[in-house]
Amino acid sequence: MSHLRLGVNIDHVATVRNARGGRDPDTVRAAHLIAKGGGDSITAHLREDRRHITDDDIRRLKAEVPLPLNMEMAATDEMVAIALQVRPHAVCIVPERRAELTTEGGLDVVSARAALGPRIARLNDAGIQVALFIDPDPVQVEATKQVGAPALEFHTGEYCNAPDLTRAKELQRLEDAAARAAAIGLEVHAGHGLTVGNVGPVARIASVVELNIGHAIVAEALFVGFEAAIRQMRAAMDRARAPSAVTAGRHRA
Repeated sequence: MSHLRLGVNIDHVATVRNARGGRDPDTVRAAHLIAKGGGDSITAHLREDRRHITDDDIRRLKAEVPLPLNMEMAATDEMVAIALQVRPHAVCIVPERRAELTTEGGLDVVSARAALGPRIARLNDAGIQVALFIDPDPVQVEATKQVGAPALEFHTGEYCNAPDLTRAKELQRLEDAAARAAAIGLEVHAGHGLTVGNVGPVARIASVVELNIGHAIVAEALFVGFEAAIRQMRAAMDRARAPSAVTAGRHRA
């Protein structure tokens, strides 16, 4: 079974810093610890209102940290211009609303097709991998392929928040959508709300190649330290990804 990549989202390192101003805790210092803890890339969401990650964070992360940078962003001309200037390894285009505390669902790629297509083309032409953050909906999967994005990231919030009685149904939605995405040539990522306690069933989905996880890691870091919290998540993913734990069809919940 192929290595399951872990992208560590450091947005809430910046949230803590911004609560007091200044530079501490430093996002670049946090990013340097990601590889030590077993992470594979940095994820950072540059929001329109700059509520946590700032333009300076993005520039420094790209310039000072050797790990690949995945920049989450809205599909706006401003964000495309920043991405083209900074040249992160990848971008993940997400829906964004000022009032939300966190991203609450996936993009409606079908409705946004006209706006997304030209922006995705510009990013593709620059050699930046583009993923669209979508719900595990086969219609949105097909639309992602049609607008030219080579990858997608499934919003796992419904699975993570589901009561025990319906969690298996949400996991099946993820499995089915991931299988369809892989079958039509899309690279499959997933994230949102994943914790050490619930990551296993998602990590066992064979077609998923990357998980992006932030809040749970930063929260646990308050008690055990940032590097140790990453190691805990890495270990949980690896246990689930072991060949004996993975099947091509249904996965244990």
